[in-house]
Amino acid sequence: MKIKQEVNDLVKRSLDRHLRLAVTGLSRAGKTAFITSLVNQLLNSSTQDNLPLFEPSRNKQLLGAKRIPQTNLMVPRFDYDLAIEQLHSTPPKWPVPTRDVSEIRLAIRFKPKKGARRLLKNTSTLYLDIVDYPGEWLLDLPLLDMSFEQWSQSQLELLKGEKAGSELRSKLAKEWLLKLNHFDSLATANENRVAELARSYTDYLHACKDAGLHWVQPGRFVLPGELVGAPVLQFFPVELKTDEHGKPLEEIKRDSAYAMLRSRFNEYKKKIVKHFYQEHFASFDRQIVLVDCLQPLNSGYDSFMDMSGAISQLMQSFKYGRNSILKRLFSAKIDKVMFAATKADHVTPDQHVNLVSLLQQLVHEAWQHVSYEGIDMECVSLASIQATMPGYASSGDKTFQAVKGTTLEEETLTLFPGEVPPKLPQKDYWQGNGFEFYEFRPLKIPHDQALPHIRIDKVLQFLLGDKLR
Repeated sequence: MKIKQEVNDLVKRSLDRHLRLAVTGLSRAGKTAFITSLVNQLLNSSTQDNLPLFEPSRNKQLLGAKRIPQTNLMVPRFDYDLAIEQLHSTPPKWPVPTRDVSEIRLAIRFKPKKGARRLLKNTSTLYLDIVDYPGEWLLDLPLLDMSFEQWSQSQLELLKGEKAGSELRSKLAKEWLLKLNHFDSLATANENRVAELARSYTDYLHACKDAGLHWVQPGRFVLPGELVGAPVLQFFPVELKTDEHGKPLEEIKRDSAYAMLRSRFNEYKKKIVKHFYQEHFASFDRQIVLVDCLQPLNSGYDSFMDMSGAISQLMQSFKYGRNSILKRLFSAKIDKVMFAATKADHVTPDQHVNLVSLLQQLVHEAWQHVSYEGIDMECVSLASIQATMPGYASSGDKTFQAVKGTTLEEETLTLFPGEVPPKLPQKDYWQGNGFEFYEFRPLKIPHDQALPHIRIDKVLQFLLGDKLR
């Protein structure tokens, strides 16, 4: 049965009828909400005109879409029904963030207008696979190209120097660093002692995340899934004294704590990170990178720059390049990437241009990396599920643009959150009034209506439009 399914998938890929979409982003970027909205818009496409920028929908080519069973039976199904139930609850709630890998598959029926498909039959079907996963786990992908020594050096360097966030990280790591200073990594391994320091290191990573920092590695330490308490999650970076040629000054014995830490790091990289990458990321065709630019504007300079660095590191973990039929069959590569600034409804419409400009500045290094491969790219601002309504407010004799919504604390507000800086702000930006970001709950909508959104149709056009012709 499995061989038959694999053959079917191979045939669909050869006919360009199968697309795997990578929805990428750090934690709290809105991946679950985005997937819920994307699926919802396609499922409602046959009965509602909610996608004016999506050419197949506008031209009445798109006949409809339905959910079908996924082919990978070892991965849980993305719980779309639960997400919709939460959005329609009273009061509406945001879907619960992802805590494990899940998938959803859609069959999209359309009328082909060009090529051999039009000559062969009146309708055709595109099979779309979407994978959801915790953003924290993405942070482990760069480990695939690192040794334990390289990783240790990179993590310890984050605690010192002039890099954004170093001072904050050093403060948050104070307790763990104190314990590390009294730890002899070359002595005979004591598993209980290693587990104690690993717990302290994990507490430090949680503190970084709570403080608004994004480069939290290893990602499984803060969201372990089924690996809670497993020794493979009990290691931490240590500094090894070496000579000018990088050779250890002291012998590393096989029964030493250092050897145990290095062994666990390598096992983590091989059995968890590599398996996760090969299972879910090696065969993606298209990618959207979701970025929450607004929350870091509230959190400060360190949070903002830390996010930029994390995104740049992540983008180097994906394969990019033009796809041919042979490449799609045997060595698929991502040939289109969209960068999306999420929560655009949390600022006034006149700030959307600035939001896109800020995103372009934020992902500049990652953009250069992707651009080198000569693939299609685009930046956009969007709201997967609209939470506010735009309008105007008055103060004295002045009228200004504003957004109106209900906060998570059930307070109705009408306000102008502030101007989004069009370029990467300097440190003194946060010393002034800065940006006042409020988190709003979703709008209340009837069950028979598609979810309100901003520019999901533009996203669909970029990612799927050329496959539905």
